[in-house]
Amino acid sequence: MSIDREGPVPPYRQIADQLRARITDGTIPVGRRIPSLVELEAEFGVARDTLRKAVKVLKDEGLVETVSGMGVYVIAVPARD
Repeated sequence: MSIDREGPVPPYRQIADQLRARITDGTIPVGRRIPSLVELEAEFGVARDTLRKAVKVLKDEGLVETVSGMGVYVIAVPARD
């Protein structure tokens, strides 16, 4: 996926939106790991700090949690409006 680096939405927000969409549509179902920072870095071509911010957004929304030594796992699907 590509990131619009010239647009008004920060890259970390764009990445969080794309990961949220994957969770919502079932591409990454509850109980499964989201791609690692290394995988996301290769996919989006951004710094790891940017990716950490994106994952923090999803954590703050209660969608994912970190499992020590295992990665970040989906624990909920966003509520549909």
